[in-house]
Amino acid sequence: MLLAIDAGNTNVVFALFDGDEIKARWRIATDPRRTGDEYAVWLMQLMTIQGFAREQVKQIIISTVVPRALHNLEVLSQNYFDIVPLIAGEGDAGWGIDLDVDEPRSLGADRAVNAIAAHAKYSGDVIVVDFGTATTFDVVDFNGAYKGGIIAPGINLSLDALVGNTAKLPRIAIEAPRSESVIGRNTEDQMLIGVFWGYVAMMEGLISRLRSEIGRPAKVIATGGLAILFDRHTDIFDAVDAELTLEGLAILAKKAAAR
Repeated sequence: MLLAIDAGNTNVVFALFDGDEIKARWRIATDPRRTGDEYAVWLMQLMTIQGFAREQVKQIIISTVVPRALHNLEVLSQNYFDIVPLIAGEGDAGWGIDLDVDEPRSLGADRAVNAIAAHAKYSGDVIVVDFGTATTFDVVDFNGAYKGGIIAPGINLSLDALVGNTAKLPRIAIEAPRSESVIGRNTEDQMLIGVFWGYVAMMEGLISRLRSEIGRPAKVIATGGLAILFDRHTDIFDAVDAELTLEGLAILAKKAAAR
């Protein structure tokens, strides 16, 4: 089995693959100070609860946008699974796609992995919208080349900035407004309308501009935690693919094994 580890700014996701199928996944808050031993205690318990033995893991691949977290994840792999992990974008797990941007080395691993998976799963030009700590828009052309994209503050970051820099505005949960009206009748509703519908308008506007600049039909694939919420209130997405990043890691691991 393959253990794919995706370390993002907010969470680290662990997924067990049996072939192309995800058999289990677990999530823990990202903390660069968490040691390999701490990861092991947490992960081994969860694997045991769901009936998996660490001896079943034959390959590990790690993708991270938090450089300080990498060492401890490598310690987990080597000390507790006796496996030298693949690092996404390095060595045998090199991207294998054209990064047609000014500074390829600055591209986040998660975005490159999404590009690989999107090209493998969807034909033609693709725009990937990933709802994470930041919301990213990535353009992949019909040949599989990564052409660039957009980085915007995630909706929770936007809300944190609004609440943290005002004296009287309350903290609210991210959810769809109860009414389609954009005229709020109280402070909480006005905030939710501004954050939620403002975010939908931003996405629709940016995707419209991206499609116009691409000049060819482009599928829009959404991934990340809030993709399903927004999908209910806009028709801009052609598909919601919650497992896109993990499946991209599995594709990279498979190619590395073939090499």
